[in-house]
Formats: sequence, C-alpha cells, structure tokens
Amino acid sequence: MSRLKRAGQVDSLAGFRTEKTEPTISSGLLKAARKSGQLDLSGRGLTEVNASVPQDVYRLNIDTPEEAHQNVSFGVSDRWWEQTDLTKLLLSSNHLTQLSDDIRLLPALTTLDLHDNQLSSLPSALGELQELQQLRLSHNQLTSLPVEVCTLKNLCSITLQQNQLESLPDELGHLENLTQLDLSNNHLKGLPSSVGRLIRLQKLNLCHNNLSCLPATLAQLTNVKLLDCSNNQLTDIPASLSDMLALEQLYLRHNKLCLLPKLLAPALKELYVGNNSIEQLETEQETEQLACLTAISLLELRDNKIKILPEQITSLSTLTRLDLTNNDITTLPASLSLLPNLKLLLLEGNPLRGIRRDLLTKGTNELLKYLRGRIKEDPERADEGQTAMTLPSQARVNVHNINTLKSLIYSEKQAANIPDELFDAAADQSVTTVNFSKNQLTSIPPRLVEHLPSLSDINLGFNKLTCSPDICKFLQLMHIDLRNNQLRDLPSEMKNLTKLCSIILNYNRFKSFPEVLYQIVSLETVLLGNNQVDKVDPHRLMKLVHLSTLDLSNNDLLNIPPELGRCASLRCLSLEGNPFRTPRAAIVAKGTDAVLEYLRSRIPT
Repeated sequence: MSRLKRAGQVDSLAGFRTEKTEPTISSGLLKAARKSGQLDLSGRGLTEVNASVPQDVYRLNIDTPEEAHQNVSFGVSDRWWEQTDLTKLLLSSNHLTQLSDDIRLLPALTTLDLHDNQLSSLPSALGELQELQQLRLSHNQLTSLPVEVCTLKNLCSITLQQNQLESLPDELGHLENLTQLDLSNNHLKGLPSSVGRLIRLQKLNLCHNNLSCLPATLAQLTNVKLLDCSNNQLTDIPASLSDMLALEQLYLRHNKLCLLPKLLAPALKELYVGNNSIEQLETEQETEQLACLTAISLLELRDNKIKILPEQITSLSTLTRLDLTNNDITTLPASLSLLPNLKLLLLEGNPLRGIRRDLLTKGTNELLKYLRGRIKEDPERADEGQTAMTLPSQARVNVHNINTLKSLIYSEKQAANIPDELFDAAADQSVTTVNFSKNQLTSIPPRLVEHLPSLSDINLGFNKLTCSPDICKFLQLMHIDLRNNQLRDLPSEMKNLTKLCSIILNYNRFKSFPEVLYQIVSLETVLLGNNQVDKVDPHRLMKLVHLSTLDLSNNDLLNIPPELGRCASLRCLSLEGNPFRTPRAAIVAKGTDAVLEYLRSRIPT
C-alpha cells in the first residue's frame, strides 16, 4: 500500500518538462578566450550582466591556479601560466540593462562592444580600463555619459549613436586620442566647447540631433575629414570652420540654412546642403563662397528654393556631380556646359523653360551638348583639332579621374566589357563614382566589387542589362542610374541598400512598380518614366517618408489612386503620358501641388 501511495506521488510528466535556465557560458569558450584573449558573447540572450554572465568571465585572468582548475578543466595544452589577458570582450545584441562593476577586473581590455542592448547607465568602473581603445555603445538607452569614460586616454573610437543623450560632459575634450566619434541619433541640443581639443579626430557624426548651433572651437579640429551635421536645427554655420583644413566631406542636409555656408575649405570635395531653405546663389557672399570651393567634386543643392544659377558656378572646374533637383530654377546658363569634368547634372523638379522635357530624360551628356550649342563661337578661340600629343583626358585610362576625383569612367565606348587595365589603375584607390554608361554591358562588371567599401554612385545607363543581382552588394550606394536597359524587375536583396537616395529606371521594361523600392525608406528620388507600369500602391509609398521626386510619366496607369495625395513628402510628381482619365490633363499641367490637392479631394470620407 505504501509502495502504491509513493508511486501515486510521482510526476508522470517530469520527463517531458524542461527547466528554465539562464544562458550559460561553456567552459570550452572560456578556455579558448584564455588562449586568444578574445571572448564573443554576442546575441546569447543575456539579460542582466550580473546574473547571466558568470564570474568566470570577469575573473578570467585573476584566478589562482587552484580556482582555475576548479572552474575550467585544463589539460596539458591549457596550462594556466600560459594564458593571455582578455583584450576583446563582445557583449552586443543581448538584453543587458546594466554592466557590472566587476568589469574593472579586466584591465587589459582594448575593445569593449556593448552595442544593441538596453543599457540606461554605465558604471564608473569603466574608467579603470585604461588600455581601452574601442568602446561601442550604440543602440542603447543611455541618457548621459559618465565622466570616468573621459579619462580613457587611449580611446580611439567611441560610438554612441541611437541613444538618448541630451548633453555631454565638458571633460569630453580629455579624449585627445579619439579619431572617430559618432553621436548621431540622440537628443543633443549643444556640444561642449572642449570638443575642440579632440585634435586627432578624423570623423565626427552629429546627424539626427537637435543642434541649433555649432561651437566655434570645432575649427580646431584640423584633422577632421568627414563632418556630418545633417538633420539638425542649424540656421548658420560659423565661418571659423574654414580652419578645418583637412575637411573633405561636409553634410548639412535637412537643416534650416538660408544661405550657402561661407567656408574657405581648400580640401572640400563633397558638400551636401540639400533640404534647406536656400533661395539665392547670385549674391556677392554666395558667389564668393562658390569661388572658394576649389577642390569640389560633388555639390548637392537639391530640395531648396533656388531660382537662379549664377555664371560663377562655371569656376568649379573640378565639379563632377551637381544636384539641383526640386528647386525653382527656370533657366540654365549655357556656360554650365563649359565645366570640364561635369558628368552628372540632376534637374528633375524644376520649372525649366526653353528646354524640352525629353531632352532632360536623355541624360547629362545630351543636355550639356545642347547648352554648348547655345554658346556663341569665340572667333579668337583656336580650333580644337587633334594633335600628335594625347591629352590625359583622351587616354584609355584617365589616371587624373582615378587619383584625384576617385572616379572610374569608361562611357560611350559601345564596349561589351570594361578593360582590366582600368581596374588595375584603380587598385589602390577608394573609388566613389563609376560611369560605364552607353556601352553594351549585359551584366555588372565582376571586378567592380573591388570597390565595395567606397562606391556610392554608379551609372550603368544605356546598356543591355536584363538583371542586376550584383548591385545588392554595394551597401554604400547612394545613387544609381540604370536608365535605358532591359530590366523587368529588381532583386529583393536591394532592400539592404539602406543609404540609397536616388534610382533612375527610365526606359526599361517594368510592368509594375518594383516591389523592393517600397522597402528602401531612404529613397528621395525614383524615376520610372517610359516603362509599362500599370499600378502603384499609395499606402506603401507613404512609408517612403523622404521620397520627394516620383516620375511615372509615359506608363500604363489607368487609374491614379486618390490616396496618392497623402504622400506629403512629394514635391515633384510626374504623371503625364498615361491613359488615365482623372485627373484631367488641365490639372496635371498645373503641377504637383495641384495634382496632390485634387487627389486628396477625391478621397472618400
């Protein structure tokens, strides 16, 4: 009876139940860390570092031989006296809400990666990691940076993007060995003046904050090559920034600037001032500033209110890309065609007069050729006949374009392949721009992947491409021109191109709006004219919050959905040449605002 009673108390489901246990760190992983000095605990579901990371991690290098023998089984090849100090600890992509003070027990750390967690504060013990060189804290919930972090004299890189920082300690300037500082996507309203003491800084990212002004001490950062202040509340840029003699890339998009910044920037190659409120370029101050851009290669002025393009712009002899999309320009100076290196001129969304729209869709070369035709011949100008000497710009490989402009240009050759000698000449260069237009290419040249880390602008227009899967590899891509090819669809992997701003797909064979474009939220310009597109989804288009230019002209749209009027970011919508009945041609002719207003009025209430 007692036996039966005891049997009745047995849990018959015990064998099917699994106990909930905290994530553990295997002894093998710890043994490997003792040998290599590196421990990767990323993405292991750790919730709270005190509870989920065993003390063995923090005590990895301070255990006595007896303790080490108890905690980790050592064989002949794992002798404790041959262990290596832990120098790299990766704890990213977990659910950590705090960091233990025991982190001080790892004084040899040079890299500490805590990005993508839920940290709202940091322990002062971090200040004891005096060997630390890289500190990754992005994608957390930090509201402040402890002063102790500013004592880390060897720190070279600190990433703090995607937190909730509202201010920074004045002691930030003590980090004099910093070369990279990323403070983007926070709530900063100002910067401490001590930031000027970060004299070794080369990259400074301040985008997506609430900055209304920049400290004058930024001028002391004479080694900074890239400064990103996009998406702030800046109304003016201090002229003292002219002392940033190494500055090559300056991003000022989405601010409140009314004037072009006046900067004597001898090394500046790329200036982005799109999405501001700049109205004039022809004032004395503005033309002086244009004259100062002696090394400029890319000038972005899109989405402003510019009405007149001054003749002085022809002084920018190094300019290769000029973006004037979505302004109020009515006429172009014919002298624009004299810019010797201009390869891409973007003018969509301007009320240009005297220039046929079909000419604009044919590309930069045709437009410049037209403008050159409007220049009166200079009788004193010598004929440009061929000479016995070949100029650098006429050579098969233009070394000047590669070395100085970081451009690979091989266009209008009607070639089926791009010669290897072009890629060989650019082997050690960080190429940013490629122009292989007007050839007979059926696929993307395979050697183009040699420039994956740097390439941001690709022109493959006027070729014979039928698909473009390799384009998905270029994660830094911002602009791509695929017009006049034989494309029917785009690969779904293009959604990984999170920096893509503009894509030109005119004159292809698309029968529907490419699905993947709905997923690229960074898009600002989509040109899809002269295809066979028969419908567009306005609800998914509304999610493209940066989309300002959409060209659907000369397609097969039978119906324009009224909800398209809710796409508030659109400033230029081209619908002409489609077989729809409403809105009527008279409304379409009035421009984008009239069309959007009409569509909104048709939305059922």
